Amino acid sequence: MRGRFFAYVLGTALLALAAAATLFAGYALLLGEPTRGFALVVLAALPSGIVLRGLGSPNAEPSRREALAGVLVTWLLMPALSGVPYALTDGVSLVDAFFEGMSGFTTTGATTITDLLALPTSLMLWRAFTQWVGGIGIVVLFVAVFPQLAIAGRQLFFAEQPGTSEERLAPRLRSTAAVVVSLYAGLTALAVVAFLLARMSPVDALAHAFASLSAGGFSPAPAGMTAQAPTVQWVAVAFMFLGGASFPHLYRALSGDARALFGNAEFRAYVAILLVGGLLLTLALLPSFGLWDALRHGVFQAVSLTTTTGFVSDDVSAWSLPAQALLVAFMFIGGSAGSAAGGVKVVRWLIVVKHSVREVRRALHPRAVMPVRVGRRVVPEEVMRAVVAFLTLYLGLFAAGTLTLVTLGADFVTAFTAAIACLGNTGVALGSVGPLGDFDAFHPVSRLVLAFLMYAGRLEVVTVFVVFDASFWRRPRLGGRRPGPGVGRPRRRGRPTERS
Repeated sequence: MRGRFFAYVLGTALLALAAAATLFAGYALLLGEPTRGFALVVLAALPSGIVLRGLGSPNAEPSRREALAGVLVTWLLMPALSGVPYALTDGVSLVDAFFEGMSGFTTTGATTITDLLALPTSLMLWRAFTQWVGGIGIVVLFVAVFPQLAIAGRQLFFAEQPGTSEERLAPRLRSTAAVVVSLYAGLTALAVVAFLLARMSPVDALAHAFASLSAGGFSPAPAGMTAQAPTVQWVAVAFMFLGGASFPHLYRALSGDARALFGNAEFRAYVAILLVGGLLLTLALLPSFGLWDALRHGVFQAVSLTTTTGFVSDDVSAWSLPAQALLVAFMFIGGSAGSAAGGVKVVRWLIVVKHSVREVRRALHPRAVMPVRVGRRVVPEEVMRAVVAFLTLYLGLFAAGTLTLVTLGADFVTAFTAAIACLGNTGVALGSVGPLGDFDAFHPVSRLVLAFLMYAGRLEVVTVFVVFDASFWRRPRLGGRRPGPGVGRPRRRGRPTERS
């Protein structure tokens, strides 16, 4: 049976979702809140998970097509099911429920719910929990699965991690999941303690820990981080920074190999971008704030938007044009590869910049051999082509999304920033959306477009575009023999060589 491994993985994911929904149903029952939405998630996910897990096998090895199909289906089904509790809330349409579920699982943090205080506490915590689970799934997917499939150049990004490119996907996925979940859970517990020490309530501390480390940005407070004390904002900065760093490198550093993190070229560039970006934004804010407030807002927003978390510490729509321009620039960067952050990723920008510099030098020295290096590693030409192709598709989809939103009635500033907010999984936009990411003003069709941008951006764009290739839908031939090395190749012309 084909697809047994991803049937097993999808079944396991559905069972985990059913278990989580059961816990939240119990919590809602304890608080005297509605439980029907969580019960429906359990009724849908539990039997499906049991059947799929029974049909699947943890030791089966998927083909490339099956792996891609499994990723696409999982990241569509889980957000859809997680949106069921929203759909049973007054004033939330089916489109809005799907949008909210997709925003949570893709760690975007955009919302269409205008009255957060009207939501039950259990549903508010569920909202934060979905982005936390999405953050785990993204890290495991990008560290274990995509490098094996050579998606968007990721075969280079984690080449130094345990396991070679020849290692089977199934055991690599299991071992990576164990490492990521242990580190992720440990950092989450640390974040909860830190927020509690900053005098947050237990529910708010848990929700903000979920949102910070997952780079999600959902806040249970209507005013988000703008109403929080400076101490809370600095705690958020620390865990947003960790959420945007590479989890494999963090794990190795915590295991005693500090050079794996501090000697990594991408991590150094990541830190440099945050420091320089924070400084530039601080300077842009000095005319409006005192030094320490300008520094706090500057560092907070540089970290929040570069890591695609999407928290805001102030009403950024009232900031000066230079400050807003910097905010939009941060949204195009993204965090580190192997992090919970979305966006293009720092390492890709490193490759693109170094590749561009090489091409300029080649104009002067066309015959010179000039390899592109990231740290000590030479970037193969096929990886550079994959990165350039990814960036082309990413920017093309961003432009198409912006044009579609404008066609559906949005003004240009709103459409431009909303498109990159969803494609880059940042969740913060300017214009009519506002700094707290309220997407309720968009037409329902526009919300579906934005949900697709979240989905495509979170899955590295290329993964989604493969479904538009006709060969993806062709059924592979079974039982046929592989052609020999000479089959399908043109014969060489010329005299045959003499044998001695």
